[in-house]
Amino acid sequence: MPRLIPSRAHRAGRAAGTPLLDAGTGFGVPAFAHPLVAPAEWAELARPGTPLHWVAFDVARGPGTRSDPLYTEALARVRENGVPVLGLLDCSHGNRPFGQLVSDASHYLDWYQVDGFYLDRAPTMRSETAECRRVVTTLRALLDQERERRHGHDDPATGDAPTSDDAPAPGGGPASAGGHASRDARYRAQIVLAPGTYPYPGYLEIADQLVVFNGPWTRYRWSEAPEWSAGYPASRFAHLVHGLSAAHLDEALRIARWQGAGTVCMTDRTDLDGADPWAGLPGYWHEAARRVR
Repeated sequence: MPRLIPSRAHRAGRAAGTPLLDAGTGFGVPAFAHPLVAPAEWAELARPGTPLHWVAFDVARGPGTRSDPLYTEALARVRENGVPVLGLLDCSHGNRPFGQLVSDASHYLDWYQVDGFYLDRAPTMRSETAECRRVVTTLRALLDQERERRHGHDDPATGDAPTSDDAPAPGGGPASAGGHASRDARYRAQIVLAPGTYPYPGYLEIADQLVVFNGPWTRYRWSEAPEWSAGYPASRFAHLVHGLSAAHLDEALRIARWQGAGTVCMTDRTDLDGADPWAGLPGYWHEAARRVR
């Protein structure tokens, strides 16, 4: 069995043996299939009421070489429900040059008006936090500039000047804490670092959320969470699990809740023979959506 860490709720007196059920559990979906190849999947992501925290996408491990109208249309439908759309930036475990990351980010903003970024293969070491902070600070500045360019200094929903509540707190969690996006979620910068494992804790001061597991069910079922993670709310962590059969869905959701992950994505697709498990939604998507509501 996975190691079940004591959460802050347990420390405050929650009865032993009772899992921490986060009412804000929802999906973070790395939607890495082209809308032409997976139109049904993109239609599901645009369905109103789907408990989505964010949807990440890429065209060719980045924004591609030009705007793709099929992506523009699919993303607009997702965004209509207030779901933040994140552009994938491949950090190559901290080896990607700063200028390349910023260039890709600028193209995402110009072509797709993204609401944030999903930094795949993000660094994990303490020695790399300064450079990661530099990258993320620049990305937030670009997002702020794009918001001002599109909406000026008025709140797009009310016409009023934005208040401090309209912007995310430094190191805050996903804009849609309850799985259903708030009216201004699309206007909030979202930075998700996705190393796929637990990094040095200082990265939580940089990003809104960390993807701390990205791998197969065979490894997830025996996974462990470090004790330091219990000091943070579930909204700060995401788990992505592939190769998970429908028979084990409930067990996997229990593990995510016990380990304090408020955002999940689970699929029966696998990475066998180099396949991308995130190139489509799981066969049990509707059942999974029902269970996390």
